[in-house]
Amino acid sequence: MPKLNENYLNLKASYLFSEIAHRVAAYSEAHPDQKIIRLGIGDVTLPLGASVIKGLHEGVDAMASKETFKGYGPEQGYEFVRDAIVDYYARNGITIHAKEIFISDGAKSDTGNITDLFDRDNVVLIPDPVYPVYVDTNTMNGRNITYINATAENNFLPMPDENLAVDIIYICSPNNPTGAAYNKEQLKVWVDYALKNNAVLLYDSAYECFITDPTLPRSIFEIEGARKCAIEFCSLSKTAGFTGTRCGYTIVPTELEFTASTGAVMNLNAMWNRRQSTKFNGVSYIVQSGAAAAFTEEGMADCKKNIAYYQENAKLLADLMTRKGIRYYGGVNSPYIWLECPNGMESWEFFDYLLNNAQVVGTPGAGFGNNGKYFFRLTSFGSREATLEAIERLEKLL
Repeated sequence: MPKLNENYLNLKASYLFSEIAHRVAAYSEAHPDQKIIRLGIGDVTLPLGASVIKGLHEGVDAMASKETFKGYGPEQGYEFVRDAIVDYYARNGITIHAKEIFISDGAKSDTGNITDLFDRDNVVLIPDPVYPVYVDTNTMNGRNITYINATAENNFLPMPDENLAVDIIYICSPNNPTGAAYNKEQLKVWVDYALKNNAVLLYDSAYECFITDPTLPRSIFEIEGARKCAIEFCSLSKTAGFTGTRCGYTIVPTELEFTASTGAVMNLNAMWNRRQSTKFNGVSYIVQSGAAAAFTEEGMADCKKNIAYYQENAKLLADLMTRKGIRYYGGVNSPYIWLECPNGMESWEFFDYLLNNAQVVGTPGAGFGNNGKYFFRLTSFGSREATLEAIERLEKLL
């Protein structure tokens, strides 16, 4: 009989969004005549931009000709995509190199798979509340997780405890689920802390495209010293609407080196390259053709039109919270509204209240950690019609 990974016994019985789907399905079955508006999962609703569609079609056409057909591609991603990302960062004043970029099927996969590079004995620092993938993937590996509290008192932007030594640090900014975004001074403190403790910062910038404040950093590599301690994950899911198309990338600077117990120097860029080459066959040429188009100036203009649409949805939801006197975070520089549940309700209680009385679905904050117990996340990724209808229903209920 095989010996199983018993760390799976330490996971919660159900992944957060699976539990939401279960409850919504049960309600829908019992009330088939009710129209449910879903503002829970952060899935986009607008179609891909014209530039991306053109790029995808070019990729498809290439597969129809013997001269341009593509079979196995480089596991790291095609050079033309990596160069496009280098140019995109350069337009934002950030220098990275093509050999530091690894194309993947999304940030969710990479933030979980990156744990392959680290021994299970590392101490991992994770904010609470947080995107559940960070917690679950390290729990699966049996790692020791230390939590740092993100609360209303610190505007859901926790800072490091200088008396605490850790090895791996997860940061998401703008944050999922709270919408809070670190400024450059705050991220410099985190970088200095990581360098002091010889730790690695795993920086999730999946929502950088929603930043409108020019003083806020869009990449950890805007911060001095970050190349010696940070790995950045980003995704086209929100930038270009690739939630179903699937494409993202991870940036691993070549300077990231640590000394092994044997005294050998190990380079994380080389290790990630070896990991990907062994366990990953790369993203399809067709998808990468569309991704490269998204990073052009024309493609980014298309993407920004869609992002502006979701930003307006976020503003409409935020305005509702303001009118109702409900404390909230996000809504600016973020597609999420992180609101305090009214009347002292707990988040799953509020979930059921909205579902049963307004047929509106959001995400209970408790699913993101203990500090989300009395908070709730609404997404701006719905259609404008659905968002306005949800606001109308909530206006009457709250």
